[in-house]
Amino acid sequence: MATPLHIVVLAAGQGSRMKSSLPKVLHSLAGQPLLHHVLEAGRSLRPDGLHVVIGHGAEQVREKTPGSDIQWVIQKEQLGTGHAVAQALPGIPETARVLVLYGDVPLTSADTLARLAGAISRESLGLLTVNLPDPAGYGRILRDSRGTVTGIVEQKDATPEQLVITEVNTGLLGAPAERLKQWLPALSSDNAQGEYYLTDIIALGRSEGLGIEVSQPDEPEEVQGVNNRAQLAELERWFQRQQALTLMAGGATLADPSRVDVRGRVETGQDVVVDVNTVFEGDVVLGDRVQIGPGVVLRNCRIGSDVRVDAQSVIEGARVDQGAVIGPFARLRPDALVGRDARVGNFVEIKKSSIGEGAKVNHLSYVGDTTMGAGVNVGAGTITCNYDGTSKHHTTIRDGAFIGSNTSLVAPVTLGERSLVGAGSTITRDVADRELAVARGRQRNIPDWVPAENGRDSEEGGS
Repeated sequence: MATPLHIVVLAAGQGSRMKSSLPKVLHSLAGQPLLHHVLEAGRSLRPDGLHVVIGHGAEQVREKTPGSDIQWVIQKEQLGTGHAVAQALPGIPETARVLVLYGDVPLTSADTLARLAGAISRESLGLLTVNLPDPAGYGRILRDSRGTVTGIVEQKDATPEQLVITEVNTGLLGAPAERLKQWLPALSSDNAQGEYYLTDIIALGRSEGLGIEVSQPDEPEEVQGVNNRAQLAELERWFQRQQALTLMAGGATLADPSRVDVRGRVETGQDVVVDVNTVFEGDVVLGDRVQIGPGVVLRNCRIGSDVRVDAQSVIEGARVDQGAVIGPFARLRPDALVGRDARVGNFVEIKKSSIGEGAKVNHLSYVGDTTMGAGVNVGAGTITCNYDGTSKHHTTIRDGAFIGSNTSLVAPVTLGERSLVGAGSTITRDVADRELAVARGRQRNIPDWVPAENGRDSEEGGS
């Protein structure tokens, strides 16, 4: 039977350098809190226990972090990393391996964590290190003449000779729980910070004959922590660069890889073209030969092959079928379905409605709670009046109907096949197949209504 793995995530710090009332681990990277990235990577290891140590803003952190698998641990006083891990130990069996992660180190890959977890055993500790050209601020890795790790020294406690070391501690490490339960109560706070350093267990492990298994991440950014907003922005750009490379490797052409943001998961077909300032959020699927214009936001949606989405359109929780054209400046809200070869044009909003194959809603219209058939043509300024102040009602527009401009369709109402609605009508009753409906006041033209002396007919008039 495999040794159980328990993960402890340290998320109790205030993050004073963020200059924010929001706990540091709740600041957003790629559209989700830092802590959520850490938990997602940790869950990829399928741990037997997931413990999150919280302190500053504890209730906020809990409220914003869903997950029935999380065991929350309160650190009432922030006395260092060793003290923080000690708070979680009562909930961890002695037979377990313990992997320690940090809530403000968001981008460690699942592969890196798997290597680190694999190094933990009853006879060895796992330690993640990285070589940095500028190691300022990090604890230095101490090795003996044979290259064996003997300990870690924090920068504030390091000698001038130790400060030149470029291999540094990332903070991520693992140890057998039974050893942690022996070592952590014995840690000393006799250091420059007056804290109980978790890193001191490396020297303790070495002194008791345990092996120190060192691994390193593929990229140093994987272990970069966030202490201020500048570091957060740097990590955001690195992360987005990786997402852009992934999209291009999958068959997408990006007009400018530095001006595409991925805040979720994107799946692309072949020969997709994405213009600048596009934002992907949630789960997005793009078919083959999709063209995305500049400034488009795609959120939790599916876009079929050969679809064109023009500039500044927003598609959320919707599906667009093959060959349709959306935008510019269109908005598809949740549960919108746009059929094959349909067109949804500029300043058109679709909500909880299906637009039939080849139908056209081209200009300045709102369609909500509607089932629209194939080949329907909707004139500019048309709205479905689906809400009466209490309840939502449905509109049905059957195949081939033609709706004139500036029409209001007051639901519940049905327009039959190939029916015709005159421009400027307010329709409150059903229209049968092939019927013409006109519902507007009679026009009256009254001659000489405007006197000449008001200036309209005078050469001297006007201002």
